[in-house]
Amino acid sequence: MAGTGKAHMRPDGDRILTVEDLVVEFKVPKGKVKAVSGISFDLIRGETLAIVGESGCGKSTLGKAVLQLPKPTSGSVNFLSTELTTLNKKELRDMRPAMQMIFQDPVSSLDPRLPVSEVIAEPLRVWKRGNEVEIDAKIDELLNAANLDPAVVRDRRSYEFSGGQCQRISIARALALDPTLIICDEPVSALDVSVQAQILNLLQDMKDRYGLTLIFISHDLAVVKTISTRIMVMYLGKVCEVGTPDELYNNTRHHYTKALVGSVPIPDPDRPISGNLIQGEPPSPMNPPSGCRFRTRCPQATEKCAQEEPELREVSLGHFVACHHPITE
Repeated sequence: MAGTGKAHMRPDGDRILTVEDLVVEFKVPKGKVKAVSGISFDLIRGETLAIVGESGCGKSTLGKAVLQLPKPTSGSVNFLSTELTTLNKKELRDMRPAMQMIFQDPVSSLDPRLPVSEVIAEPLRVWKRGNEVEIDAKIDELLNAANLDPAVVRDRRSYEFSGGQCQRISIARALALDPTLIICDEPVSALDVSVQAQILNLLQDMKDRYGLTLIFISHDLAVVKTISTRIMVMYLGKVCEVGTPDELYNNTRHHYTKALVGSVPIPDPDRPISGNLIQGEPPSPMNPPSGCRFRTRCPQATEKCAQEEPELREVSLGHFVACHHPITE
């Protein structure tokens, strides 16, 4: 079920990002789309936070709002001890090199008119990071790190590459300015399964090599299990459950998370079909249900769920759930 609260916020550790009560709403002719509704989380240096949920739950909007793209309606985003929501345009621009984004569609996120060398060199030139010799050396370093041969790819354009190769180029570009935080917005959802594994391994290698901290947005729990250190499950703009991958898989406490885990395909024709399927369509974010936003599709919903919004509470060490009737088995 979906709720609010800050019980999962950690008081200790080298926190580079703290998001509190973040709200993002979009005005439309018939009212407001409530994309993100009071979400809070923190990020410890060096970890990978996965944000998962079905399409339309507000994952990508949340990730972009952290970067102030778009600027959130309300709430706090504190990055490297700087409150981003109060910065003017120049101050916010000065913070940009430290936070980068890898987009969902690797092909359309690259300028087809520019050769690969210019795609990667552009941020270096904009921020005056080195002379031409140093920039050329940096381009080769990043392409080699992304497992691409500079001699082969430097002078070619994005439309000459496969989706997986374009995503490698996008990763190299994101690393050009030596960022602290990278937000990966479903970076493998448009790729073949075999290529997905290669990109996930590359991201993990880059994280270790350059000391990165990642936010990894996905709708696929099977993808995030191997790469994340912490998972936050979202539903209709709210947080449902927060925990480590092993805890979320082996000790699922939320009915929505249970359905997500059950939807992961397992290559075994003799395995029975999971009975934890969600019925119906998600409610409109323009007019979300009262109380718990998941109650209209939850098999355990009661009158209390309609009247009271659940808050995140700790059910085991480091495992938090927002539900009036969590799974106990």
